[in-house]
Amino acid sequence: MERTFAIIKPDAVERNIVGKVLEKVETAGFRIVGMKKIQLSKKEAEGFYYVHKERPFFGDLCSFMSRSPVVVMVLERENAIAGWREVMGATNPANADAGTIRKEFGLGIEENTVHGSDSPESAAFEIPYFFSQLELF
Repeated sequence: MERTFAIIKPDAVERNIVGKVLEKVETAGFRIVGMKKIQLSKKEAEGFYYVHKERPFFGDLCSFMSRSPVVVMVLERENAIAGWREVMGATNPANADAGTIRKEFGLGIEENTVHGSDSPESAAFEIPYFFSQLELF
């Protein structure tokens, strides 16, 4: 079994579609081993997205991610990282495959509903950024 990290982003929480996203998570065979709703500070968002600090979108991304609550999750199943990325769809909803979360619910390249780890290394950083071992079941 593999674990991956996921975020239901502010745009989805604001539109009250968390349940629709969770339905896709469970339908795709993921087990939710940790989940909580939190409000990121700008500093916490900057720490989380530090790998993008040199990119031109960094400031806007951190402002967006800290504007309202998010739902953070740890998902588990075989090939969880690749599987979650497939369920999410392409970063730009316009390029995402039909049936993916981003195609169905994404508003644009930034407001694209969900985040997911892109590698075992990023999952190893992202999961403990938000969850202690005591919070994962």
